[in-house]
Amino acid sequence: MADGTKAVVGTSVTDDETAPATTAGETPANEPTAESAAEATAPLSAAEIAAELTGRTPKSGPADEAVPADDEAEDEPAAQPAADIAEEEPEFDPAATLDQPTGELPLLRPAPDRHSGDRIADRYRLEECTTQSEFFSSWRAVDEKLRRAVGVHLLAAGHQRARGVLAAAKSAALLGDPRFVQVLDAVQEGDHVYVIREWLPGAADLAQLLADGPLEPYDAYQMVRQVSEAIAAAHKRGQAHLRLTPRCVLRTESGQYRINGIAVDAALRGLPADDAALTDTRAIGALLYAALTHRWPYPEDRYDLQGLPKSLGCVPPDQVRAGVHKGLAEIAARALCEQPPHHQDPITTPEELARAIALMPKIRQPEPPAYTPPPRPQPRPQPQQPRPQIRLADGPATVVTSTAPARPSRPRLRRLIRVTASLVALAAIGVASWQLVSTLNKTERNSEDGQVQPPPSQGGSATPVAPAGKPVAIAGVVSFNPLGDGPEHAGETQLAYDGDLATSWQTSGYNQDLGGAYKAGTGLLVDLGSVQQVGSVQVQFAGTTKVELRAAPAGSTPETSKAGLESLGTAVATQTGSTVELKPGSALSTRYLLLWLTGLPKDGSDNQYRGKIAEVKVTS
Repeated sequence: MADGTKAVVGTSVTDDETAPATTAGETPANEPTAESAAEATAPLSAAEIAAELTGRTPKSGPADEAVPADDEAEDEPAAQPAADIAEEEPEFDPAATLDQPTGELPLLRPAPDRHSGDRIADRYRLEECTTQSEFFSSWRAVDEKLRRAVGVHLLAAGHQRARGVLAAAKSAALLGDPRFVQVLDAVQEGDHVYVIREWLPGAADLAQLLADGPLEPYDAYQMVRQVSEAIAAAHKRGQAHLRLTPRCVLRTESGQYRINGIAVDAALRGLPADDAALTDTRAIGALLYAALTHRWPYPEDRYDLQGLPKSLGCVPPDQVRAGVHKGLAEIAARALCEQPPHHQDPITTPEELARAIALMPKIRQPEPPAYTPPPRPQPRPQPQQPRPQIRLADGPATVVTSTAPARPSRPRLRRLIRVTASLVALAAIGVASWQLVSTLNKTERNSEDGQVQPPPSQGGSATPVAPAGKPVAIAGVVSFNPLGDGPEHAGETQLAYDGDLATSWQTSGYNQDLGGAYKAGTGLLVDLGSVQQVGSVQVQFAGTTKVELRAAPAGSTPETSKAGLESLGTAVATQTGSTVELKPGSALSTRYLLLWLTGLPKDGSDNQYRGKIAEVKVTS
């Protein structure tokens, strides 16, 4: 947190309706991650233009109405220079904006003027501008304290939307669901409001995944299932996205989908929250439609996808492209169309959508193509030696009488037998040596692969040794503090599994140790990306710590609340120490593991009780 008026909030998203800005006269390089720059060709929706032109909440209307780019350029406030607007405004007092009535704040205060290399809060160094709109900018930046990439939104503190952006960021930070890109910080500092969010290097957004064509049925099923379940869980907690686009849905390297920009994306653009459930449901339907058909289900072209002719109306996906999965096509039409075909009932809430997807037959991952060994090479024919021709003499043939060779004497026969026996013995020794070397090489190769081959036994009845546990990749970690007042150091959770023992995630400081009537515990919720077999969990603490290992039932996602803590059940393993290995007493299959700290060491720097987790490793 930086000094100044602060709120424990944060988020950030990439914009899909404005072009990437140039910085200091240079064109920024393409972003190396999946969170691509703004969608330069996408026209604004009617609701978004209304939000830009008026200080009132835009009236709800068809979010899919296209506005030609030329009209957009003529109508936007850019026609009135920002400098002239600033001259007409009274002198700005940043300290009063959070308490000033929203109606008294100027709507058109331009975005802060920042450049690559500038530093925010003496911590975040701006690297590349990914979005430059009239009123805010988005950046890829570096957190110099934690040495990692982050996303940053910048907004003028005097803008009418500044307070709404801070409130949206705070609510997003408290969501604590690993399926959403995490909010790290949001602060008003001087005349700026900035929002910091998690950055996902190596992830690809849905627009990029569709660059080469529609998704396979299994991939489309996984995308819509994960997104609908996450949005439904957010709605249960009073959260809505309100601007869910292909740029906001990111697939990580582990194959899991994460959602970017919940609440904050809409707040930055002043979009209304009218009928939030229907808005998000229609958005998920559009994502599935695009994934199945490689077409955008509205008249305009967006996200490098061609739109549908307006005369078609809401046509089912299987009528746009041949071979579309029938079950997914019906789900997309029911979520997107007000009057679905075949007199089906429309789906109007994310919870209904998630339930409908859960009831349809599961789509299995296609089997990899069977391995076909290459054809064996045909033996090359051996050249034949010409048979010698016997030339006959011209004269009469001389008859030669053949006589049988003389039988060898007995001493010579004995020598021949000894030589033959020696050759046989040498051949046997050579074969045995070859077999021994081959066995040793095979054992060495298996050892490098993590497999141990049992030594050959005399009787052939030795029990095979079980393969050692293999590492299980961690997809994400979030602070789990249902008994406190929100996440603890949410921006540092990835330090618990970054492979560096010198860095660690830590709890807040407590005046007394956990346990009893004070506070039962706090900890980290570890996401394995999918249901995995868990054999052990190794944890490296800084100081002696008491920890419990709990696990969510397979197929369930725990909430970061008291109810979520209860759903995790009792501990499957408990230990105390600075380096512990937690082993479940029986076979364990789960996606979510909870490291629940119930006893903390005292920190000598301030005499408070504080837990620190330097590294977490999971093996099967």
